[in-house]
Amino acid sequence: MKIYGVTGWKNNGKTGLMERLVAEITARGLRVSTIKHAHHGADVDQPGTDSHRHRMAGAAEVVLASPARIALMQELRGQPEPPLAELLARLSPVDLVLVEGYKREAHPRIEAHRQAAGTELIAPGDDSIRAVASDVPLDLDRPVFDLDDTVAIADFLLADIGL
Repeated sequence: MKIYGVTGWKNNGKTGLMERLVAEITARGLRVSTIKHAHHGADVDQPGTDSHRHRMAGAAEVVLASPARIALMQELRGQPEPPLAELLARLSPVDLVLVEGYKREAHPRIEAHRQAAGTELIAPGDDSIRAVASDVPLDLDRPVFDLDDTVAIADFLLADIGL
């Protein structure tokens, strides 16, 4: 599977760009999966549900299955967070995995940047960032796209990895 990341600091447009890229690339007929890194204790389960009760009782893994979707929740219970490579290995095969976050990983990435966020760019110190999507023009040693030009960003990304 090919992987490509969207990285950047908080409030710089990563999630919006991810959402638009998934829609654009799947509309082109490719199968896409995503991995989202969260720095906090994200919980997709809700207190009071049966699956939450199973987890709180001590289950290491809970699979929630319905005719519409399957969710697998795994409790780390003090174990270290799995590295990105291990998470990628758990996915079913697709054409492309888009990865949000993981600033310190070396897979090819595009950085999302909004001037109003007031954060420093990551790209100047990181060669694995192949381009920047920004809401302002930037003078960099790699391509800079308008943050809202999803088609151009998708074209670049897919060409960069040979899809």
